[in-house]
Amino acid sequence: MKPFFVGNIKVELPIIQGGMGVGVSLSGLASAVANEGGIGVISCAGIGLLYKQTPGDYLKNSIFGLKEELRKAREKTKGIIGVNIMVALTNFADMVRTAIAEKADIIFAGAGLPLDLPSYLTPDSKTLLAPIVSSARAAKVLCEKWLSNYRYLPDMIVVEGPKAGGHLGFKPELLEDENQSLEQLVPEVVKVAEQYSSQKAIPVVAAGGIANGEDIRRFMQLGAAGVQMGSIFVTTHECDASPVFKQAYIDSRQKDIMIIQSPVGMPGRAINGEFINSVNQGNEKPKNCPFNCIKTCDYTKSPYCIIMALYNAARGNMSKGYAFAGANAYLAEKISSVHEVIAQLKSEFALAVVKNS
Repeated sequence: MKPFFVGNIKVELPIIQGGMGVGVSLSGLASAVANEGGIGVISCAGIGLLYKQTPGDYLKNSIFGLKEELRKAREKTKGIIGVNIMVALTNFADMVRTAIAEKADIIFAGAGLPLDLPSYLTPDSKTLLAPIVSSARAAKVLCEKWLSNYRYLPDMIVVEGPKAGGHLGFKPELLEDENQSLEQLVPEVVKVAEQYSSQKAIPVVAAGGIANGEDIRRFMQLGAAGVQMGSIFVTTHECDASPVFKQAYIDSRQKDIMIIQSPVGMPGRAINGEFINSVNQGNEKPKNCPFNCIKTCDYTKSPYCIIMALYNAARGNMSKGYAFAGANAYLAEKISSVHEVIAQLKSEFALAVVKNS
């Protein structure tokens, strides 16, 4: 696996650990991946629930929580640490400003187009910007907007296909469309990035449903500089979620991985279970909204509170929540260390190179 550069940062292992909230990828998992030479990513979604310094002030607690997780990560690694920030968050601006002030290496921004992301950069900031897109068109729009409004181009583009876990940037009817497959999307986004090569090298990272070293090699052959992987790191000792949450992956079968409609207003991929069945029966409707966490969520019309569902699941209360998961999450068989997972990926990658040479 070849290293690649994001700005002036050399990524020794071309694997980015996907940002997973609420409380699934924090400093524990991110630092472990960073120590292997990849990019570790802290998800700031719902982080204010994990840090209750100021009772009743979710937004203030979110800022404190992100600072703490970045500090903890820095104590555990000298590697590359990124922050995943959903554009749909009501505190998107707070989280971006905090990540920049705390000198996070990279901000990954998805679940909406981060059209104003460069506006938060300060003259002395070192934080790099990596939007997450689901089409070449979105990549082109974003590059043009950033260039015309801020004279800035993305430092990296993550293209996330329809097999990803969590929120998906596709209409439900397009999730099985072969024209929307990651294999189709990666070369298209690479072409967009290459249009700006005289101004800036923009590496493209493939994401969504990547399960093994052979997949990594295939997408690198299609022009990706690296890959983003989430589900494979859930079933590691270092993952910050509860052992019960991890076991849901191990116990799942292919038929359990399903598409649901999220209160965020996007389809999402999750593991079916007791809570989703309860939602379908209309039993989980929220009575109020104490957090106001998502711009697009109206609790009076929502079938459930997503932040509480994800928080409960990550803490092990699966009867009151569910696990987001990629299309290949059911392949998980056991709990391993991050080092073991990456060693296996390297071995599979090497075998794929030999097989295809």
